[in-house]
Amino acid sequence: MMVGKTGLVLWRSNGHSRWLLSLMNVSISRGYCDSQPANQEQNNRPSERSSFIPAAGSMHDWIGPPDRLSNLRPIIYHISENETPLERRLRHLRQETEDWNHHFWANQNFSFSKEKEDFIQSCLDAKGLGTRDENGRKRTLNSEEMAVFYKHFLDENRVKHANYNKEWYRRNFTITFLMGRVFLVKAWKKMAGRWSGAHRA
Repeated sequence: MMVGKTGLVLWRSNGHSRWLLSLMNVSISRGYCDSQPANQEQNNRPSERSSFIPAAGSMHDWIGPPDRLSNLRPIIYHISENETPLERRLRHLRQETEDWNHHFWANQNFSFSKEKEDFIQSCLDAKGLGTRDENGRKRTLNSEEMAVFYKHFLDENRVKHANYNKEWYRRNFTITFLMGRVFLVKAWKKMAGRWSGAHRA
């Protein structure tokens, strides 16, 4: 499902996001992308993560444009000046989960696109048709024919998707648990500071 086009690096803080810098135009899609890239050779090259590095004084998380294979926006998490071991553990897990998620969907989307093209080609070959019609337009299959491929792909990857969901929930539960611990530690320190100040007064 095509959502729209954008090409911005943005930062977020306290749940809000603001546009910062235009970098490139890319198409965003959720799940698998049904549109075929203009340059298939370029799309077949391995996806590379952004080398963008925020300024040293940055106080926010940075979110980049969607990756061309995984369709996920890379996130560079803010490192607090006085980061505690617990906060570092949380940040590392969140970043590692981002990379794990990107790797899974980059591979899965690449497999989907390749297998889809192979399926279409095999169907056209069985009909004795070329990839282009008499007007030079690329031939496609109807929705009923493509439904056969979609069902086959989902059935073939059912176990992989189930394992992904289990790992996704496990990681998110751990991240949420650590975020709760970080919040409670900060709240306790803040309350302790206020109590100590009031006591001295």
